Amino acid sequence: MRSRPRPYLARAPDSQAVVRVPEPAPRSPGDLVHPPMPTPHEAEKQHTGPEEADQPPSMSSHEVAPPAAASRNPCCLCWCCCCSCSWNEERRRAWRASRESKLQPLPSCEACATPSPEEVRSWAQSFDKLMHSAAGRTVFREFLRTEYSEENMLFWLACEELKAEANQHVVDEKARLIYEDYVSILSPKEVSLDSRVREGINKKMQEPSAHTFDDAQLQIYTLMHRDSYPRFLSSPTYRALLLRGGSQSSNEA
Repeated sequence: MRSRPRPYLARAPDSQAVVRVPEPAPRSPGDLVHPPMPTPHEAEKQHTGPEEADQPPSMSSHEVAPPAAASRNPCCLCWCCCCSCSWNEERRRAWRASRESKLQPLPSCEACATPSPEEVRSWAQSFDKLMHSAAGRTVFREFLRTEYSEENMLFWLACEELKAEANQHVVDEKARLIYEDYVSILSPKEVSLDSRVREGINKKMQEPSAHTFDDAQLQIYTLMHRDSYPRFLSSPTYRALLLRGGSQSSNEA
């Protein structure tokens, strides 16, 4: 029979009495005290070498790693610039890279050749004659600027330049620039188009062509004809040109 260990006997310092120290009760495996769990940084040091452990962690304890960008398929109507898909980000980078080759504005009236009196008078005959004249378009654009609607002329001219382009790569790039400058709802130069025309443009922009904006160009042309053109004919700008042309004719006579 196995003998039980004798208890430890201790003597009190101030007397010769023997003090019996109680024997500690045996502990079960479940009562064992586990060491504290190491922090993530300490655990990383335990699994790395001495050199790697001395390096600072890549991220502090209070920082949160950004979530990985989810892969998304290109949406079909990304041209409104309100989508955050990866294809739209690539389009923005391409647009920033092509800023230098962007459509240049028209020169000012002073840089254009002075129109003849007959040409100035012909502008009052029809809006088509005004728009087919380079000097007439420049003067009309200056008038639209005073009415804060210059973007209508700029959009119409950009569409004309697009229709004259034959290179498909250039067509794609110019179509994107036109959309972002004049059709996007985020652009400060957005032109006034109805919902039907906008939906048609969004569908056509999946495969841009030289005639993607034909319906929109016609709508803006009609808007300038009915709204801005009558006020241009009665404006001081056009009257001054008529008076200048009349004085030149009298001097020549």
